[in-house]
Amino acid sequence: MQGTVKAIDIAVSDLGAAIEFYRRFGLEFVRDAYMPDDHAGCDLPNGLHLMLDTDDLRSKVTANWTPPAVGRTFLTFEYASPDEVDKTYAELVGAGVRGLQEPYDAPWGMRYATVADPSGNGVDLYASLPAS
Repeated sequence: MQGTVKAIDIAVSDLGAAIEFYRRFGLEFVRDAYMPDDHAGCDLPNGLHLMLDTDDLRSKVTANWTPPAVGRTFLTFEYASPDEVDKTYAELVGAGVRGLQEPYDAPWGMRYATVADPSGNGVDLYASLPAS
């Protein structure tokens, strides 16, 4: 049986902090009217729906679930240029966001960097390198 990916759900420890963090990337989350302290969603331009669920909610809806010690989700944002990757990384780290990987020219032809959201989930920033 083949399904269709319609949504991505990220477990977070602090919903408010996560909403503020992802707002820096232009994502506007709407808190759920029935669970405003535990669930928020954001419609993406490509038709996907991105959700944030608190660890508390996740543990109620998934049997035996506990938050991982280290985040295993990496949400990835593409930028128009390598300079934008560098600038975004510097702005985030300057604002107190934890950097996981400083910008570098990856062997697969991209300028690449990684930061952590407030719950420790990875957020990759990349742009294609100019053809040489």
